[in-house]
Amino acid sequence: MPLATTRRTGLVDQVIGQLRDAIAQGEWPVGQRIPTETALAETLGVGRNTVREAIRALSHSGLLEVRQGDGTYVRATSEVSGAVRRLCGSELREVLQVRRSLEVEGARLAATARSDEDLARLTELLDARDRAQNENSHEDFVRADTEFHFMVVHCGHNRLLTELYRGLTETVTASVAATSYDHLTERVAIGHRGLLTAIADRDPARAAAEAGGFLDQLLLREESGSPRPQG
Repeated sequence: MPLATTRRTGLVDQVIGQLRDAIAQGEWPVGQRIPTETALAETLGVGRNTVREAIRALSHSGLLEVRQGDGTYVRATSEVSGAVRRLCGSELREVLQVRRSLEVEGARLAATARSDEDLARLTELLDARDRAQNENSHEDFVRADTEFHFMVVHCGHNRLLTELYRGLTETVTASVAATSYDHLTERVAIGHRGLLTAIADRDPARAAAEAGGFLDQLLLREESGSPRPQG
């Protein structure tokens, strides 16, 4: 999205808002360097100091990372995701623990509150996940698996829980990518048909157990030191 010239009141807040929107809408993907302060100042019609303050604020909130002598890079697409990245870093075990807390409750709520349309969408995503596994398509598998887990939480129709989980999108995607490589290549993928069936049967206790069970397997694998691909 093109950046628009700001008004002359509350300049820093306006620049923060525009940069945050640009990041959220994918103008600059995670890991990409954003334009220089000079370029942004010219585009927005403000001074470099205003841009510098806005970048500093977004850096503190975890959306941007300033690398001295190199530039400023996108670190996350939301403050929640940025906070998780700062707290967890590359500690996969901690990410899985946080996912377990949210996804178990999400599955419990989904079994109670899901609609027929929700169930149809869950089935579509799980079918796509299984196809990707059978075809050894790691990228498609990661995408479908991440979307499936988000949809489970969404099916609970708790807006706060859904938005909290949405804020973890990059972190969840990274954890799926890190934990799915071995079981894709070795054909020992952790399945989710039991979870889908429990939600379809409106059985909250079984849905919670299914959601917690597969994450417990991933945690055990991580704690046992199973090798994962590097890079």
